[in-house]
Amino acid sequence: QVQLVESGGGLVQPGASLRLSCATSGRTFSINNAPMGWFRQAPGKEREFVAAISRSGGDSTYYADSVKGRFTISRDNAENTVYLQMNSLKPEDTAIYYCAARGRRSITGVVYAGEYDYDYWGQGTQVTVSS
Repeated sequence: QVQLVESGGGLVQPGASLRLSCATSGRTFSINNAPMGWFRQAPGKEREFVAAISRSGGDSTYYADSVKGRFTISRDNAENTVYLQMNSLKPEDTAIYYCAARGRRSITGVVYAGEYDYDYWGQGTQVTVSS
């Protein structure tokens, strides 16, 4: 059983920063071997891709155009945790943010941006950007 638990969301003003964390656990699971991603879902909208990082060994990253230059995805293999640093937040960043992990075979250096590329999901953490 693989569990993902997001934290770090909250209510902030436009221009502020937040860092989301995704703590992972599982008897045979290690983020060292798993591509990871962040997605978000705003009220009344479909869930959308935000950022992804490949399995260790490549550490390639990929971002949605809407967050490129403002958000950074990273991993701490020792802590089995993935982070999403969000800077210069805008009201349109308001959403529930979900962490996702790929459990299937993956290729080193390849990032995955589709929901169906991932096998495990967290419950989400709310981010609200409002003045």
